[in-house]
Amino acid sequence: MSSTSQKHKDFVAEPMGEKSVMALAGIGEVLGKRLEDKGFDKAYVVLGQFLVLKKDEELFRDWLKDTCGANSKQQGDCYGCLKEWCDAFL
Repeated sequence: MSSTSQKHKDFVAEPMGEKSVMALAGIGEVLGKRLEDKGFDKAYVVLGQFLVLKKDEELFRDWLKDTCGANSKQQGDCYGCLKEWCDAFL
């Protein structure tokens, strides 16, 4: 089992509400700013894209890479965070 960051644990522990996109695991200030500049300012907006892509890991990782330049680790962290959140709350 892979270990998860404190940021990941904090995110999946409660409803998303109005959390910033930077609350997502794998998304720091630089990637967060890039996402905000493209209209993805809240975690729920990124969740919407995740759901539009039918929670498909490869499609979501490609989208994240193309949209904000996320590297492989960042893509995996963000995907895992959203997937676990969906498993808990949807």
